[in-house]
Amino acid sequence: MEQKASPLMYLRAAIYYVGFYAVTIVYSSLCLLASPLLSYRGRFKMVTGINFFYIFWLRVCCGVKVKVEGAEKLPKEGSYVVVSNHSSEWETLFFQTLVRPQSAVLKQELLKIPFFGWALALLKPIALDRSKRRGALKQLLTQGKERLQEDIPVLIFPQGTRVPVGKTGKFNKGGAMLAVSAEKPIIPIVHDAGLFWPGKSFVKYPGTVTVKVGPVIDSQGLSVDEAHEASVGWLLEEMKQMKVA
Repeated sequence: MEQKASPLMYLRAAIYYVGFYAVTIVYSSLCLLASPLLSYRGRFKMVTGINFFYIFWLRVCCGVKVKVEGAEKLPKEGSYVVVSNHSSEWETLFFQTLVRPQSAVLKQELLKIPFFGWALALLKPIALDRSKRRGALKQLLTQGKERLQEDIPVLIFPQGTRVPVGKTGKFNKGGAMLAVSAEKPIIPIVHDAGLFWPGKSFVKYPGTVTVKVGPVIDSQGLSVDEAHEASVGWLLEEMKQMKVA
């Protein structure tokens, strides 16, 4: 069901973005200045500190809260591949507070965004050129293995782009291929953020985003198809239960 936005919601969203951009410019500038003095993990902690503010500010301004189920399943040590559905900008902000540290697979263009993208580039993302499909897959596997070998979890949105609530899109096998080739576990994470922050929507709708951490899937001994089916199959089933697919 499509939600109706009130004038107050537009005002609250406007206040959110004013705070978002003002704090981002100042904080990102500090991160860029301090980054040469910090290790990767130090940079990650500093740069993503602002993400806690983003989530807090979203709750204050727009009434969007969050509930996480199963966070204890995330390994305390070692690396793994996280796969998740993608319907909003919200999860790109929140997941950096949940999986720490991490290397996110993202599109190259994001790193060109002033301040925000410049700071994001400090976090060893895997920035893909989506116009070069074969080259992008090779880059994902090569750089993904490097990150995993450094004990940095890799976050992938297999749908490749934001998909509106009610649709599933196509889940690619890049995450399964990376996990199987690196012999690392896969952890699926599902959410319903698109109900409250629809993709490309200015207005944010009040409510509680539910995030569910799925089972740890041991990829050793599995084929790419088996690993893909185990992780994406769980995501699709949970998306149906959350009524976002």
